[in-house]
Amino acid sequence: MRVHKLTFAALAVAAGLSLTACQNDNAGTGQSEPSSPSTVSSGATASSSGGGSDSGSSDQGGAKNSAGTNSGGTGTVAGTGSNANAKVGKCRTDELEITAKDNTIDGDPDGTVVVTLTNHSGRDCTVSGYAGVDLKTSAGSLSAKRTGQQAGSAILKNGKSTYFPVNYPFNKSGGSGVRITGLVVTPPDETKSVTLNWPGAATLPVTDGSGSPVKVGPVGSAGQGG
Repeated sequence: MRVHKLTFAALAVAAGLSLTACQNDNAGTGQSEPSSPSTVSSGATASSSGGGSDSGSSDQGGAKNSAGTNSGGTGTVAGTGSNANAKVGKCRTDELEITAKDNTIDGDPDGTVVVTLTNHSGRDCTVSGYAGVDLKTSAGSLSAKRTGQQAGSAILKNGKSTYFPVNYPFNKSGGSGVRITGLVVTPPDETKSVTLNWPGAATLPVTDGSGSPVKVGPVGSAGQGG
């Protein structure tokens, strides 16, 4: 009986040691779990600096960021938009400062008013062709006729100016003629107009109804604004 008691006692001690070992193993596993996020964080840091086997994860994360955040997407769109917008748009009326100045030279058979178009849009734009020109007079509106000169196309840099002439006959009839009260300018390919003070001679001769005596040249055909 003493031998059996010793055997049972030995078995009880062995079982106790085994249970203790299992508890220690469980305790070790429980401590390792909080370290997992730290390991991932370290891996992410390493991959973002260009090292380690986590670089593949870094690449996937980068692709996700470029598709899912404004920073990546905006950069791509901005680059594409810049290339797509390489073609310069037309100058709009609201983007132009339009002024008129008498540029008649002594001895000329006709009077000349030069209209200046200055680009203040903050971007380059194209302007070409003929502007619409109408004189407001005491007898009604009088539209200028085109000279027929070939019109070129030009890029008007931001802050720069271009010019075109308006030619009109002097009133040498000795009569009061037709009084000019204003100048209406519509830039090429636009429908919005601006009305300016007329800087030229105060009157035009009375026409015989054969057509407008006022002529307008294409944009760029006047070399300077005076």
